[in-house]
Formats: sequence, structure tokens, C-alpha cells
Amino acid sequence: MPDYKLIGKNYTTTDLRAKVTGRAKYAEDFRADGMVFLKLLLSPMPHARVRRLDASAALAMPGVEGILTADDLPTVEAPGEAGLTNEPLYEGEPVLAIAAVDEQTASEAIEAIQIDYEALPFCMDPLDSLRPGGPNARLDGNTMLGRELTTIKWTEAEVAELDAGQLPMSGEFAAEWAVGDVEAGLAAADLVVDESIYHQSLGHQPLETRSCMAYWENGKVYVYGSTQSTARTVGAVARWAEVEPENVVLVAEFCGGGFGSKAVGATCMRFPIVMSKKIGKPVMMRISRREENFIGRARPAVQARAKIGFRSDGRILAMDLFTIGDGGPYGRNGDHMSVANIASLAYQPESIRVRGIAVYTNTPPRAAQRAPGGEQAVTMLAPLLDRAARQLGIDRTEIIRINAPSGQATFGAPGRDGQQGNASSAFVREALDKGMAEFNWSERLARSGQRNGSKATGIGVALSTFSAGSSGMDGLLVIRPDGRLQIQSGVGNLGTESFSDCSRAAAEALDMPWEKVDLVWGATDRNLPWSAMSVGSQTTHAHTRANWAAGLDAKRKLQELAALELGGAPDDYDVAGERVFKRGARSQGLSFAQAAERAIARGGRFDGHELPEDINGMTTTSATALAGRGLMGVAKDTFATGGRVMGFVVGFAEVEVDVETGAIRMVDYVGSADCGTLVHPRLLGSQIHSGGIQGFGIALSQKWVFDRRWGLSVAKRFYNNRPPGILDVPHERPMGWTAAEEPDPYNPLGAKGIGEPSIGAGAASVLCAIADALGGEGHFYRSPVSADMILTKLEEIDPPHDLLMNHV
Repeated sequence: MPDYKLIGKNYTTTDLRAKVTGRAKYAEDFRADGMVFLKLLLSPMPHARVRRLDASAALAMPGVEGILTADDLPTVEAPGEAGLTNEPLYEGEPVLAIAAVDEQTASEAIEAIQIDYEALPFCMDPLDSLRPGGPNARLDGNTMLGRELTTIKWTEAEVAELDAGQLPMSGEFAAEWAVGDVEAGLAAADLVVDESIYHQSLGHQPLETRSCMAYWENGKVYVYGSTQSTARTVGAVARWAEVEPENVVLVAEFCGGGFGSKAVGATCMRFPIVMSKKIGKPVMMRISRREENFIGRARPAVQARAKIGFRSDGRILAMDLFTIGDGGPYGRNGDHMSVANIASLAYQPESIRVRGIAVYTNTPPRAAQRAPGGEQAVTMLAPLLDRAARQLGIDRTEIIRINAPSGQATFGAPGRDGQQGNASSAFVREALDKGMAEFNWSERLARSGQRNGSKATGIGVALSTFSAGSSGMDGLLVIRPDGRLQIQSGVGNLGTESFSDCSRAAAEALDMPWEKVDLVWGATDRNLPWSAMSVGSQTTHAHTRANWAAGLDAKRKLQELAALELGGAPDDYDVAGERVFKRGARSQGLSFAQAAERAIARGGRFDGHELPEDINGMTTTSATALAGRGLMGVAKDTFATGGRVMGFVVGFAEVEVDVETGAIRMVDYVGSADCGTLVHPRLLGSQIHSGGIQGFGIALSQKWVFDRRWGLSVAKRFYNNRPPGILDVPHERPMGWTAAEEPDPYNPLGAKGIGEPSIGAGAASVLCAIADALGGEGHFYRSPVSADMILTKLEEIDPPHDLLMNHV
């Protein structure tokens, strides 16, 4: 790999001091003169209709400023979500909002609202809705077939198979795709594993709830929100405010986590926006943890059946999947179908078929959560590979190796031309070898199943993959007359440091010391370029490329400017050490400060008065505002692409299972990544471990639980629906990580993202380690695994609920 000066080196990130000193301002830290507070009235029922609403007593209370109901918001086409509703489809759905001079008054006004509901049928489990005569979550259907809401019910024969404990593969479905001859592959297999599997729903639970403050001034709306994507949230805010994007000022300097639920802000951001316009005052909406549990979005549950045919050496000949997604009450969710896309890449089956259906339920809305569909695929299917390896008598790392993708591996649903797409690169075997060495796989394997009193040791391994980059974004920078480099970043700042790490690519292109760089981000009135969403691990790949392009543009302009000022051709000049100078004669040149002054004097394309035609309109507007301030580098990423950019993590876990109490303790974990060039090693390790830890929660503790009789949540507080804490992770020794360090050949800097695949690796390797601790027989085919599940298996007692039952 090239010996970069900045890329691949640790450094103090741009926002660190603000965070540790408390100067970092999150959404609810902002204030405005005359600001009032908004509170929500939430539905107490899973499905109901508002029959009568009397707000007169609340509006007559001193200090109450106004009310917002469904009538104040635009109607949306089903199955879309308006935000406020007179037919709530889940417990906790906002029905109306009240604004008052303080939160206490607003809360008291909410209590004074007189409201009468008509209870309607509800459904908490997709399988209940698919039964003949079963309840539907929506009055207009239980699923989407193409673009239409419709109702699908299974036959009595299929329900009988379901009641016998196996998901029927003959049930009516809503989507399908296939590659190869699955039936022939299963017939030719030496081993066929056939299992029904369940993956739970779980809330995003970011540390910062989706609070928001908004006000209007001179026709513009100013919004202070928690969002993962500064540049990409402007359009959503403009739609909610019903203004043009140029009349939106979004301030989002820091975001306390989102995991996909705040990709372009949050639906509830419209409440303070519309309320402020209605009453003419700034409005602050602070969302409580209980409210966040309802409106904060969640990963969809998946109920599935998988038939996988293996050759005797472990090679997968065929994979047949039938998947059911819990879609919540709104929108369209495809996690259940994405399971097959990811499986087709991670395991490269010679043939694969998937049939699936998403069913609406009266549970809170779903959204993409870190590796949507991909995490479910790995967590559900890796234990089946683990079991097959044992039955075939091969090492569990070898079954990963023989099926692993390499190079530009094909995967996913065929396109319109009948051909599958491909990955830009895959170095899974290299990551596997490095991970085995870091984890000491052979040595640890010798401890599999060993007992120390009542404690049994288990070792597990799993391969995870997900998208790791996009392309076509813009880079924007200015070399100022004071000699400093100013880099603009529209990437959201949610703790992954992409807004800062990726900007170092521009400084690298110009050989600019990082201490002489000023990074501008966090508010759309600061002239930010068009940038990728901070979701799907897009930003590392997208913005090392975009910033590299802007840096190269500035470098070329420096060379051209020097040639005009000093003579010769642009290629006669080098750029290094904050100067542009003639090759072999460093004294014949211009400092960056001098070049910036000459660029302003010459104008045109040098200082941004003339701009490329292919950049996004947002970048054009920002660059125009910066024109004349120095030498401008501005460019769209037009570098070649070689397929869909995919990242990979192999997770290695050691657990300890107490066979007397059922308690499970994490002992150690190592993640090994194929993420191309290392951009920031310390943050890379953080992403591998943070995703892995989130995966531990999926495997061991996090889930939604609903009372099936009343349709109400019984896990609505943070303490009983929380992600793992510091005491839930290995702490006897630091967790390890390593990387293949093979650059992606279709990124000039070679970098790919890694935030998404890390989560599946953590969850699946822990589930496999639990099975290993129980003598290789501890596969539950359901997550999370709790102490009672361990004990009922050890005591050979029937489990308290059906394998596929949802939300228990």
C-alpha cells in the first residue's frame, strides 16, 4: 500500500475537544428567544380510531400556545406515514401535539385533552395475519403486492404445517427471485440442512433521542435536528416545511447516534417545523426515552425457513429461502428479501431461490438498522453453516473459506438482463487468515466445550458482509490567502468521524499538513457540498474519492496557475510542502498563500467564479457563495467503479456458558476486516468493535416484547430494551482486530466502509460459540438466546413458546 502522510495514520479528530469539554451542541442544546416547548399525545392502543376529541380545556390553560393535529399536516398515500393521525396503528403513535411556554405546562395540557377511541382489530405477529380469518394490522390490507395494498391468507394445509413447528414453503408470497436450479442442487447435495429460523425486532436506541427545534425567519425555516446526513436531510425538511430547499437552514453539528433511523432526519422533525409556522414562535420538541422507544424506529423481525444443500467438502450447492418480514404499520420494508442478497454474496451458493412476503403489524414503524437485512442474513444462516461443518466433519473456518467470495464475485437478484451484479472486490480469505492468527483459532479450538466447574467454553466464527460505499459525490475546498486549506463537508457527524477522516484525502492530495486545515461542517448555511448519506457504510468510499477529486482539481489549478505566472507548462511543476514549484528548482514557485492571491486576481475557474457543469446544484450554490475567497478545488467523483462496493468482517468469539444458571459471558472477541486501505486505524478498530458489541446485544439480550392479548409493549423503557453496556463486553483483555489491508482496486485511495458488516459478525459468531459450548448441540435458530433457553435445552424441556413466535 502507498506510504501516505495522512491516510492510515491516527490523529486527534476535529470534534474531539468539543465533545470532551461539553462544548458540543446537540439538537436540544439550542435555544432561541421566545422559544416554547412541544409535547406529544400518544395512542394508548395498538389500533384505534379517534371518535371524539375536545382540546378546549387544554387550549384555555395559561401558557398554552397552540395545538397540532392530523388536519394540520398534508395527507399521504397509503401505506405512507403522515406523522399525526386519527387512526393510530401502534401503541405510542402520535395523535396530536401541544405547545406551551414550558414542558410542565405542555404536559398538563396533554393530560387535559378529552379523547375517546374506538378500539380496532390488531395484529402483533405476521404469522397470525396470514392465517385464514386472522386479524390485519391495517383496514386496507396486510401486505403490498407490487404497488398495491392487498390481503394474503394462507390455506389450512399451510397453517397445519406451521402449527407442526415448520414454516411452510408453499405459502403465497409477494416477491421472489432465483439463480440456477435449486431443486437439482438440493438433490445432488450430500447434506441438506432444513430449519425454520427467527430473528427478533429491536429498537435503534441511539443515545440522543430525535429531539428538534425549529423557527421561521424571513421566509426561511431554521431547523436544529439530530440527523445522520447534513446535506441529504435538506430535501426532507423542505418537503415537511413546504418550501424550496434554498429556504432551509439545517444545523446538525453533532448527532448522538442513529444506526440508520435518522438517515435523513426523522419524521417527527415536522412537528416543531409546522407548529412554529402556525404559532409564529420557535418550538423545541424534546423526545423522552419512552417516546423514542415508540417513534424511534426498529429493525424488522424476520421469520424464515432455509434449506441448504452441501457437498461433502462443505461447498454450498443450493440455498432455498422462504422469508416473512414484520413490516410494522407503515411504508415498505425489504429486509426479508435482502437476506438472500447478502447470503448469495457471503456464501456464493451455486444456486439460490428466495420467496418472501412482508406483513404489516400494529407495532412501531421499521427502518433500516445497521446492515438492514444483512445482519439478519448472517445471524440466521451462520449457525446453519456451523452445524453443517460439524456434521460434515470439517473445520468451521474451512466451510467459510470454501464458500467465500473473491475478486469481483457475482451476487444478488438478477437484473433486467438476467445477469447478477458483482462486488468491486472481495478479500475474504485474506481477512479470514489474519483473523485466525490474531484470535489463535487452532489453540482456542482445543478449548471448545471444556468445563471449568459449571462453566463451559465455546468458540465461534462467522463471516458478515454488507454494502461499503457509493460514488458520484462532490468535493469542495478553498486554499485561502492566509495559506490555510478550508475543506467543506456535508457528511453527517454521528460519531463515525467520516466528516473528518474522509476530508484528509483532500489534504493528502495537496500534501497539506493537517494542522493547517480548517474543516467546515454541520450547518447548511456554511456552504456544504453534495454528500453521501451517512448510512450503508457509504461515506468512507464515497468521500475519500470525492475529496481526492477536489484535491487533485486544486493541485492541477496550482500547476496551471504557476505556469501562467512563472512560465513553462503545468506539468513542469510539483505541489508539496505548501508550495507549487518547478521540478528541480524549489525556489521557483509560489506558496499556497501567494497562489490563493493570484487565483483571486485571475478569477474564473481558479477562484470559483466558473464551475464544472457536472457538479450537483447544492455544490454549485455553495461554491458560488465561496467564490473569490481563494483558489478553489471543486469536483465530482468520476473515478471508475467496478461493481457494488462491499465490505466484509470475520468475527471470532469466545463465550462461557454456565450450565447451572444458563448465564452467558463474553470472554473475548476479534474482528478481521476486508475494508481496503485503512483510513484511520483507531476509528477502524472502533467501528469493528462497536458493530460487534451491537451484535452481542442481538445475540444475547435485545428484543421487543408485546402483550399478545392487549397489543401493548412490555419493554418500553431503556433498562429493559437497552443495547449492551460496558459490563456486557469482554474486559479481561482488550478485544482485538485486524484487517486484510488489500486496497479496493476501484477507489484511487483503495478504501471501503466497514460499519455495517461488523454487526453481523458479532451476533453470528456469538451464537455459534454458544452452540459450541453446549457440545455443538446448542443451536437455537432463534435470537436472542436467553438463560431460560439454555436451561430448557439442557433439561430437555419443551420451550415456553413456538420457535417462530414474534415479540416474546
